[in-house]
Amino acid sequence: MGAAMRRIQAGNALTAFGIGFTVPFLYIYVAQVRDLGSMAATCAFVAFALGALVALPFTGRVIDRRGPVPVVIGAAVTASVGALSLGLSTNAAAILLSALALGAGQAVMQPALATMIVWCSTPSTRTRAFALQFFMQNLGLGIGGLLGGQIVDESRPGSFTLLFGIEAVMFLVLAGVILSVRLPQVPSIKDAVPKDPSQSGGSGWKRLLRHKAMVQLCVLGFVVFFACYGQFESGLAAFGTEAAGISPSTLGFALAANTGAIVVAQFVVLRLVEKRRRSRVIALVGLIWTVAWVIAGFSGLGHGSAVMAAAAFITTYALFGIGEAMLSPTLAPLVADLAPEGSVGQYNSAFALVKQMALALGPLGVPLGAGVPMLYIGVFVFVSLGIAALALRLGRRLSPMQDNPWVASRVVAQGGPAVVVEDAVAKGIAKDVTKDVSEDVVVERVHA
Repeated sequence: MGAAMRRIQAGNALTAFGIGFTVPFLYIYVAQVRDLGSMAATCAFVAFALGALVALPFTGRVIDRRGPVPVVIGAAVTASVGALSLGLSTNAAAILLSALALGAGQAVMQPALATMIVWCSTPSTRTRAFALQFFMQNLGLGIGGLLGGQIVDESRPGSFTLLFGIEAVMFLVLAGVILSVRLPQVPSIKDAVPKDPSQSGGSGWKRLLRHKAMVQLCVLGFVVFFACYGQFESGLAAFGTEAAGISPSTLGFALAANTGAIVVAQFVVLRLVEKRRRSRVIALVGLIWTVAWVIAGFSGLGHGSAVMAAAAFITTYALFGIGEAMLSPTLAPLVADLAPEGSVGQYNSAFALVKQMALALGPLGVPLGAGVPMLYIGVFVFVSLGIAALALRLGRRLSPMQDNPWVASRVVAQGGPAVVVEDAVAKGIAKDVTKDVSEDVVVERVHA
């Protein structure tokens, strides 16, 4: 890992650390500490999402034209102002405006930082780089939330102001770190650039919408984010408390199990997935989440004890965490490797927009989760199986370098032409390449 990548990852981790101080306490802060009620707190979350949805459609074009560094710095300053003003706000209007700025700033950072990681990596190292980013984010969020819980005091509004102040400082730290990063003159993405002539010409959005593989990935991403992240704190939480009788403290343990599974499993999982086809890894995540939803359904049947229901519910969140750990080195690098040269920012922004839309629609699962719990479980079992089907279908549109850059780059490194790469990956040699004997087979085919 070069110096630029280390600084990007460090800044990313520090930002997550700052966000962790405030994320678990935003609802309590608005509804109870500022005494504005649950409706104002809900509107704050809506404003947060609206800021992201308004800013992201324009972000990609700016990243590709001006570079990711000024975008990260501008977004960090905007988010810092939003965080600090949120901690000082005492009325609903000020809180909504602050949440709008904070949401926009945080959302714009994501594709800009992702583009910096792409520029500082190659197709074969990108998987590990994004896995490390996801690991550091979750570690930072977990530690920040833990420390924030020790500082916060509902009887002292000043303690919440301190939390938002820490978050604001961390955003400025990110801006300072990114200012010191020296990016390579030429982004290392050429090996993965699609060669389809139909992708040339037109505006960024028109070109993206003509790119069938990227459109399929966006559809898949929407389903993934809606079925997992979109349900964590909405439909699945409603199902757990209403149907399974899960207490708020148990829900807290379930969320901790999710973060713990990601932190513990990330690099173990990475070794298992980084040499496999990305489409098949995503399909496997769909199957794992299918099992998770079935276990969640068991917790709501009422046939076992409260302890069994709680254990099943916590297991569900842990399985979701394992799936997330598998997706982190898969989805983001795939977006980058699908992007034509000069459009990485546009593609990253489009995928971030898809994620925000899925999160915004996630609460639609609440009425089902609370009112018709078994139908809710059935729907998301079906959706998880759909993830597997969509992933396998996407795999048929990906080039060997896009679906499995590790194997393709190993074959090319041995002197093999592109047609040999196509043949090697298409016939499934990728899944066996981790064994020495299979590596010899690939090399022999290259030199044949």
